[in-house]
Amino acid sequence: MGTPALQALGAYVGRDIITPMIQNAYPSPVRALAVIAAAVLPAAVVSAQPVPDAFTIVENGRRFATLQEAVDAVGSARATIRIAPGTYRQCAVQEDGVIVYEAAEPGSVIFKARSCEGKAALVLRGVGAEIRGLTFSNMKVPDGNGAGIRLEKGALNVAYARFQDSEQGILTANDPSSRIYITRSTFTGLGTCENSAGCAHSIYIGNYGSLTVRESRFERGMGGHYVKARSGQVTIENNSFDDANGKGTNYMIDLPAGSVGRIADNLFVQGRDKENYSAFIALGAEDLLHSSDGLEVVNNEGRFVPGLSRSSVFLADWTASRIVMKGNKLAAELKQYEQR
Repeated sequence: MGTPALQALGAYVGRDIITPMIQNAYPSPVRALAVIAAAVLPAAVVSAQPVPDAFTIVENGRRFATLQEAVDAVGSARATIRIAPGTYRQCAVQEDGVIVYEAAEPGSVIFKARSCEGKAALVLRGVGAEIRGLTFSNMKVPDGNGAGIRLEKGALNVAYARFQDSEQGILTANDPSSRIYITRSTFTGLGTCENSAGCAHSIYIGNYGSLTVRESRFERGMGGHYVKARSGQVTIENNSFDDANGKGTNYMIDLPAGSVGRIADNLFVQGRDKENYSAFIALGAEDLLHSSDGLEVVNNEGRFVPGLSRSSVFLADWTASRIVMKGNKLAAELKQYEQR
């Protein structure tokens, strides 16, 4: 966020709020999220071929038949690419610039089963990007890390998006100078531990400066963790983690390198089919890159699916840090904190 280019992003990259541009595009957040959560494949033919005029650069009105052509036309500039309703077997790599990828109607655009560079539907390594109202489905690649979004550097906003039935939802490299903001999005049927590359997760964030996840839903994990993040600062608020129909899942939040910030007002439901049910949230279980002193874990609700009784820990801590824990409503069998 320190470069002039990032500072120039203004209202929509670099602020931990729902941006004015998103609000203008989707004036009813509840209605927009409902549309995305209930989305089914549109009647349009799933196309691996160019689709005339499907991708429009809003600022100049130029139209393109493939997403990659539109991205290349933006180059190092700042622009919005508006995508016509449909289901596309296309992908794109962003090398530069700041691009907003926007569904013309939230929930009406699906990128399905096509990855670039053996990575993701969108491979992002420009200055910044914002995703609005898109769905990513059935992303699978040979190494088991197929994602809707592969973020290799730069800032990222995600809003009103859906990631489903893939190996990963969002996977990133390291960029300690940048931040990620995710809001009002759904992650369902993601994750796997069946490949040589190790486990994939609903969200796997590398060593980024900060991660914010708000008002989003995680459900039906198929392995790995729901949120795994090595970022130095996290804000994870007002989300639901519904593991009731998960299969072979692990932690719901894993902060393996230590983090500060706030985990608050979330609902956690642990399911029966777990690879590891020992904890809901894990802190510092791997290599410690950051201090965790002052991390707040407050006003969350944690429970098991009906009829399930087992011993587990809400927060397992390998860092021996000063953690603020208060106001959490937990099932009787669920221990609030354990140092390991």
